[in-house]
Amino acid sequence: MLVTRTQFESLFCDDVPLLDVRAEVEYGKGAFPFARNIPILNDDERRQVGIRYKNSGPEAAARLGHELVSGRSKEHRLHAWLTFAEENPRACLYCFRGGERSRIAQQWLLDAGVDMPRIEGGYRSLRRFLIESLQSSVDTLQLFIVGGKTGTGKTELLQKVDASVDLEGFANHRGSAFGKQLEEQPTQIDFENRLAIAFLKKIRQGQTALALEDESLLIGKLNITQSLYDKMDGAQLVMLEDTIDHRVGRIFNEYIVDQLVQYETTMASRELGFERFSAYLQGSLAGIAKRLGGARYQELHTAMQEALSMHRQGDPQNHRFWIRELLVNYYDPMYAYQLKRKEDRIIFTGNATQIQHWLARHL
Repeated sequence: MLVTRTQFESLFCDDVPLLDVRAEVEYGKGAFPFARNIPILNDDERRQVGIRYKNSGPEAAARLGHELVSGRSKEHRLHAWLTFAEENPRACLYCFRGGERSRIAQQWLLDAGVDMPRIEGGYRSLRRFLIESLQSSVDTLQLFIVGGKTGTGKTELLQKVDASVDLEGFANHRGSAFGKQLEEQPTQIDFENRLAIAFLKKIRQGQTALALEDESLLIGKLNITQSLYDKMDGAQLVMLEDTIDHRVGRIFNEYIVDQLVQYETTMASRELGFERFSAYLQGSLAGIAKRLGGARYQELHTAMQEALSMHRQGDPQNHRFWIRELLVNYYDPMYAYQLKRKEDRIIFTGNATQIQHWLARHL
């Protein structure tokens, strides 16, 4: 059974489980949500087969592949595929080009009594489909951009809006100098794949307009695709406002209280967690030292160290001082400067409740 391009949209929108039989190194460069990597050839075996192919041609390479994956190694891989098939009866499989590796895997499964559909064109064809669908989505959808100063709760607001896509969530980064998460960001390809699928699903649900958070071209180390960024950069803006006290409190809870809990529960001990948390804060501040200027950086660094010292003793409240200083004297002036070129695009300004109601009427 072969899954053709006409069925790719349903594959992604219905979260169909995928069996990826490419080598680990191929999978690591880019994959899809709901895909499980159980290679037919591991990295070393793939390397050997590639060398044989180059030196002796496809038939010799195929013979070597069968020699490398035979007996117990074949049984082990087939058992893993069968287990996956039992757990995911709707699953389909693919290799890189939809060629020999996936055909062999499909036949081995069929011989064992499991008829798992194979994806025509493999990973390369699925990836091309998502690139094209993302561009089509960008061209088709109307976008409303939610802007606002740092700490106003833009992400928090958009999580309550069904007709929205969380770019920072897919990038696993909060979009600022302090935005790094404990887990690494996905690869650029994985990020693009996730965005494309998210847009596909929204369009399938009947959405013709979406709300996105105001972002720069980079979210951490990942690029928003140029066409999407250009569309966002010209879209209408709704501006979220909040008081400085609320903003400080929101940053304090998210970046201090909640972040420390994540470090402490992830690391081997609470002490190690606090050390890594301290390093994260100080490293994030150091990352903007040049933009802050020497004197301001030293002032904030001293305040942060004092706050960490008190925090270690059980009182985290001193963090509020450097957070407020950073917002008022660094982030707010920078945002005001950036906003000057966007002022003509602002169509509504309000608090979280007002923005949410406005979006509900326009999306």
